[in-house]
Amino acid sequence: MAADRLYLDHAATTPMLAEAKAAMVEALDRWANPSSPHADGRAARAVLEDARGRIAQALGWQAHVIFTSGATEAIAMALGHAPTDTIATSPVEHDSVLRVTPGVHRLPVDRNGRVDMTLPAGRPRVIAVQHVNNETGVIQPLDEVERTGALIFADCAQSAGKLPLPDADMVAISAHKFGGPPGTGALLVKDLALLRPSGGQEQGYRAGTENLPGILGMMAALEGRRDWLPGAEHLRARLDRGIEAAGGEVVAKDASRIAAIASYRMPGVSARAQLIQFDMAGISVSAGSACSSGSLKTGHVLHAMGWDDVAASEVVRVSFGPTTDDADVDRFLRHWSSMAEHGRR
Repeated sequence: MAADRLYLDHAATTPMLAEAKAAMVEALDRWANPSSPHADGRAARAVLEDARGRIAQALGWQAHVIFTSGATEAIAMALGHAPTDTIATSPVEHDSVLRVTPGVHRLPVDRNGRVDMTLPAGRPRVIAVQHVNNETGVIQPLDEVERTGALIFADCAQSAGKLPLPDADMVAISAHKFGGPPGTGALLVKDLALLRPSGGQEQGYRAGTENLPGILGMMAALEGRRDWLPGAEHLRARLDRGIEAAGGEVVAKDASRIAAIASYRMPGVSARAQLIQFDMAGISVSAGSACSSGSLKTGHVLHAMGWDDVAASEVVRVSFGPTTDDADVDRFLRHWSSMAEHGRR
């Protein structure tokens, strides 16, 4: 990436932390298969299990950790085999949740993206809701759900490593969202009886040789710098004020939002046009999730929140990382304001 580019798309992928890179380089010398019975394999297994414990400790998790290729696989593992009549989720979930839960009950959301956690008659056995929405940054109060016997599955791809995990029975995490490597994640499970065995590794719940370098990189990222989010509150508030002063609209303004993610509407200018012009100015932002093969179609999240096609098509997402500062926010605002002014002419 060119030195003068401004990267504000950390919700898609954030750059790897130096600690994670160093851990992966060191791990490349541990080439043995952790499932092999010989001394080399046992040594790799010992390192793997040490990492499992340290990851759980870093997250404040006191139960099982199943390593996966990322949050998408963890979601499929947790929800893909459950009967649809036992699950309730929301229409603002990540595509990876919606794909494996067709036909389930969708809990309603309000204009600010907050999920109504009132359960339907019959009380589903599993409530699957994102902890932090990947497009709006809205934080769902999962700890306040009246569970009455229901299990909670939390997609924590955007919150793990930034916020404390909610009190859930199953949690999905993805390393590349908090400074670890892509292609590595985990499903955290309180009771393994909730899962269906499906492979020869990971206690029989996943097939495939464990990615030891990736796992050690994820561990190092979780144990690395995690103190930057409170400072991002100031940056997000500064950006919110600047956008509104320039005639823009803050998405989910009145909801509790993580400081690292925000979405903004520029009336009269399509997100596609904004992305092109920002990119030409050396600024990387996005229009919603980056998990649709580069698609710029209007996202389902804003539609579920009651936005019409025109308004939803004018929204871009800005997301911060550990190195984002006031100068970055000011640079983005200058270009946003100029673009918005030109669009009103």
